[in-house]
Amino acid sequence: MPGFKEVLDKFPEELRDAVIEFHDFLREEYIIKREEFEELKKTVSQLIITIEKLILTQQNSEERLTRLEKAIEQLTIAQQKTEERLNELTIAQQKTEERLNELTIAQQKTEERLNELAVAQKETEERLNELAMAQKETEKRVNELTMAQQKTEDRLNELAVAQQKTEERLNELAVAQKETDKILKELASAQQKTEERVNSLAIAQEKTEKEIRSLTINFKRMQKEFGGLSHSIGFELENQAYKSLPKILKERFGIEIKDRLLRKYIEYPDGKEEEINIYGEARKNGKTIFIIGEAKTHLSKNDIKKFEKRIERLKRVIREEIFPIFVVHSASPEIVKYSLDSGFEVFFSYEF
Repeated sequence: MPGFKEVLDKFPEELRDAVIEFHDFLREEYIIKREEFEELKKTVSQLIITIEKLILTQQNSEERLTRLEKAIEQLTIAQQKTEERLNELTIAQQKTEERLNELTIAQQKTEERLNELAVAQKETEERLNELAMAQKETEKRVNELTMAQQKTEDRLNELAVAQQKTEERLNELAVAQKETDKILKELASAQQKTEERVNSLAIAQEKTEKEIRSLTINFKRMQKEFGGLSHSIGFELENQAYKSLPKILKERFGIEIKDRLLRKYIEYPDGKEEEINIYGEARKNGKTIFIIGEAKTHLSKNDIKKFEKRIERLKRVIREEIFPIFVVHSASPEIVKYSLDSGFEVFFSYEF
């Protein structure tokens, strides 16, 4: 059976002082029986075996990290995030070691009772299992990072191909730009010719406008002269109607004019006035009626519609029956029929 020194050498250096203190404590404070001492040695041996496994696992982890660092050195700048993650794993490993040291201190504190030492040992074994699982996760993560690096390289290759296509496209655009410059020069030349043509048209337009203004002045003068002529014809037609209509109305319709026919302004309740070409009070079948007429050189359907609205307005002022008529120089048979259907008699100037 190995001696205490041989057993002590199997502990890591950082644990040896604690083991010596523990040994001295047991020797000074307790009277241990042979069976208890053997059981204690057995427990300590198991602890040593477990720690050796931990050390071996740690060494394997360190070797794996060394290989990992060599692989990481070959990654590109894009893999910097992966290196940061590995640094975080290293920090986590250091924290794990610190945690183990804390467990060792806690174990030293609980070494006063053997049963408590066994419980702490069980917790240590569970922690070691967790570390083993964490190690597997670390290896899995390294494999994932390796695959990610491969995908990154593939992506870089794709980008290189895309960059080449972009350069080819830029070359095509450069050629197209030269063609565009050529077309722009041609357009500039055409634009200059267009401007010259526009200037010529502007001069021609100015001449045209002067001629139009001159024609407008002449047309207005003709309109004025024609309007005077139209009024003269209209007044002449009305004057003929004033003299001839009383006899015609009596013969055809039994209507007797009370005084005479005349031109008159009718005032509405709102103060507006309206001129009536032919106006006169008359009697028919013993009833008072009013003759309301329009004199038109050439009768149209639009004239009839306007006259119809006028009659409707006059009915608000004249309560008696209205006998509406037209006195015209000319009207088509269709217009005469439309007027009669609307209730308006038509008299031609040749009847006077």
